[in-house]
Amino acid sequence: MRHLPADARPREKLLARGPGALADAELLALLLRTGLPGLGVLQMAQSLLDRFGGLAGLLQADAEALKAVKGLGPAKRAEVAAVLEIARRVLAQQLAERPVFDAPQRVKDYAALQLRALEHEVFAVLFLDTHLRLLAYEVLFTGTLTHTSVHPREVVKRAMALNAAAVVLARNHPSGAAEPSRADELLTHGLRAALQLVDVRVVDHLIVGSVSVLSFAERGLL
Repeated sequence: MRHLPADARPREKLLARGPGALADAELLALLLRTGLPGLGVLQMAQSLLDRFGGLAGLLQADAEALKAVKGLGPAKRAEVAAVLEIARRVLAQQLAERPVFDAPQRVKDYAALQLRALEHEVFAVLFLDTHLRLLAYEVLFTGTLTHTSVHPREVVKRAMALNAAAVVLARNHPSGAAEPSRADELLTHGLRAALQLVDVRVVDHLIVGSVSVLSFAERGLL
């Protein structure tokens, strides 16, 4: 980037005008720091964004997908993974400090960061306190999930152990589609009935697809 005018270099531009003035490729270039022979860091950053579908896709890419990128060695992969974990922790802290209803998109973003990159199906629960703030996020079931493989008693047991007042259910669809299946609807209703017996409310059920996150509450399915 030495060939660029000083005020066009990402670092100088950020310091002079703030991070909001930088394009996605410029922000990523700061993280990568160096490019490849014949491929400048800005060009490399843009090629990564194109390959993974933007910053969100890159941060949610799994380790194997990142290993396949020429020039993205262990150090750079570690930095990308660190940024993803920072984003997760920031969202978790925000959800722990404010009721989930104050920022429903933030809950979706958190679920997407946790689940979107996984190649296998996962069923997770966000346990909430009486003020609907995050107590804990836990993956309770993994593998190929069916209506019968998610056991309501296990969800109830964890809710009681954490003294939760409410939950947000979350699962991913590795096939890509965020549309709920009939099994998803049956599972939601079964868990809601089981949790009602111990005065725990199901606030939402999120289905994380490859592009979008579906909310049962927003769809009127709860």
